[in-house]
Amino acid sequence: MKKIHFYELFNPTLQALQKLGRSGTNQEIHDEAVLILGLSDEEIAELHKPGQGNQTRIAYRLSWARSWLKRYGLIENSSRGVWSLTAKGLATPEVDGKEVVRSVNDMVKREHKAKSGHEQSESEDTDETLPEADDTAREEEWRHQLYSVLIDMDPIYFERLCQRILRESGFTKVEVTKASHDGGIDGKGLLQVNDFLSFRVVFQCKRHDGSVGPDVVQKLRGAMPGNADRGLIVTTGRFTKGAIDEAAHEHKSPIELVDGEDLINRLKVLELGVSTEMVEKVTIDPNFFKNI
Repeated sequence: MKKIHFYELFNPTLQALQKLGRSGTNQEIHDEAVLILGLSDEEIAELHKPGQGNQTRIAYRLSWARSWLKRYGLIENSSRGVWSLTAKGLATPEVDGKEVVRSVNDMVKREHKAKSGHEQSESEDTDETLPEADDTAREEEWRHQLYSVLIDMDPIYFERLCQRILRESGFTKVEVTKASHDGGIDGKGLLQVNDFLSFRVVFQCKRHDGSVGPDVVQKLRGAMPGNADRGLIVTTGRFTKGAIDEAAHEHKSPIELVDGEDLINRLKVLELGVSTEMVEKVTIDPNFFKNI
């Protein structure tokens, strides 16, 4: 893929949010943006750091575009990971990418100077000019570490991990099939949605470093027994656009997809092999001592 600077993704991000009805998830913004950019499947699948994770280059750059647009005041995100246009964003259908970079860089330099008393050097095309860069680097580090652990797992252990994740996520009667596998089916379970509704789900676990194509989706669908309501594929890799389209085919049995990024996020939320330490913040109230 030809190099796309992060500031060249500002307008596609804004346009994507407009098309999505002024708000959208990371994946929805990504899918709209790549259509706007006219990227091929190969360009979309190109990895940011091959061998260290399954995040694609375009997804990585789009994440930075969102960070810069947020700092500029055009978009905001909720605690549930949904991005939306601000009032300023609604009034700004298009921006000069380099002007946004200059403006945000000036803002960051003023903040840095206020804290340390020193100017911060400016670099137009570096992610590290944002204060969030250290947090992002730490985020990448643990995600790469966890990805390496997952990709090195014995396939049988990975199936057991998927079984545990499903149980922790509300599934019951989760079983892993024999090692011979049943036409691509690695297990089955029952997802109880509420007192009246449940789904019989068959799943496949693919400890895979690479892309998962539509053939895998088709194979699982073809192996699904008649009493199964839907299928689920969990992978450490990533799904091609063809696989995503095939899974969402409205005239065929539904297949849910969980890629490596989703899997890592789920492990963190469930605290399975991942623990998060909260930093204590202490605030002093001088008025308390004055009015004691």
